[in-house]
Amino acid sequence: MSEAHEKSGRVVPWMKRLTLIPLALAATVALAGPALTLEETPPSAADQAAEPSAADKATAPAAKEDQVKVPPAKDSDQGAAAATQATDQVAAPAAKEKEARHESARHEQKPRRFDWSFAGAFGRYDRAQLRRGFKVYKEVCSSCHSIKMLAFRNLSQPGGPEFSEKEVEALAASYKVKDGPNEAGEYYDRPARPSDRFPPPFANEQAARAALAGNYPPDMSVLAKARGYSRGFPLFLFDALPGFSYQEHGVDYIVSLMEGYEDPPPDVKLPEGQFYDPYMPGRRIGMPPPLSAGVVTYDDGAPQTIDQYAKDVTAFMMWVAEPHLESRKRVGLGVIAFLLVFVGLLYYTKRKIWTDVPH
Repeated sequence: MSEAHEKSGRVVPWMKRLTLIPLALAATVALAGPALTLEETPPSAADQAAEPSAADKATAPAAKEDQVKVPPAKDSDQGAAAATQATDQVAAPAAKEKEARHESARHEQKPRRFDWSFAGAFGRYDRAQLRRGFKVYKEVCSSCHSIKMLAFRNLSQPGGPEFSEKEVEALAASYKVKDGPNEAGEYYDRPARPSDRFPPPFANEQAARAALAGNYPPDMSVLAKARGYSRGFPLFLFDALPGFSYQEHGVDYIVSLMEGYEDPPPDVKLPEGQFYDPYMPGRRIGMPPPLSAGVVTYDDGAPQTIDQYAKDVTAFMMWVAEPHLESRKRVGLGVIAFLLVFVGLLYYTKRKIWTDVPH
């Protein structure tokens, strides 16, 4: 009995190993099969029109031999030349269309990274930059884009441009807002008050599209926080950690977009009213280049360049999207400091209470 048990103990593991061998082979074939049998992407209609068919390839040598054996007539030579020219004319637009499709399928470029005064845990807004940014918005951007979530009085609050109350009242009075109804049941225009919000440049979306060739400019109230992009590996791992995440994706994107206008490649044809910008998804944008050097006059001696304009108005947009950034960071740093002190007190209290108690 003992010998039988010993034999069975030796045979059973050996049979298990034999069983695992075909399973391993089958798994290897299943994993390597798709890589060994790659299927070609079926050609598009334009590629099929540009490339000769299999029947044409098969009959090409025979036709060549016939041409060698029997000299064709002069008329047939002209007909063959005309047919070849027609084929080239069909194939050339097809190839250009294919390249254009390839160009349009490319992803947009990643925005450049800029230095901002409000970045980081200790970042603060630059008051002079916010004032310049508001001036750029008022003289350039406000003709198309709205900031309907911002009130005039917000410009005088701490943490922002901090205009004086008289400046805010004079600024509000320069705008007209709808009010009513009056006793006759009609709506009327009146000068804005500091408590009013900035009126939009267009009454509705349809009016904006009719005036801008079908384009609808987005509202700038939260645009700096709404835009973003992925920084790729391994930086996106840090963005997932609280306290280490990079929060200036939107402002980097907006500055890169405003400075990124360039001439399209030779093989790309843009529709009328479209412009080429490699930072825009699809690399096409309906907004003309909004900035040019010297378009806005600064009173504080700052450079009047496209780069300076773009950074100033983007910083202002960041403040509009997050006007309480400074107070949020101040409270957050205070809470972290309190927690550190509290943890230290708990530790020493525990040591004091349990130091004489045997464990």
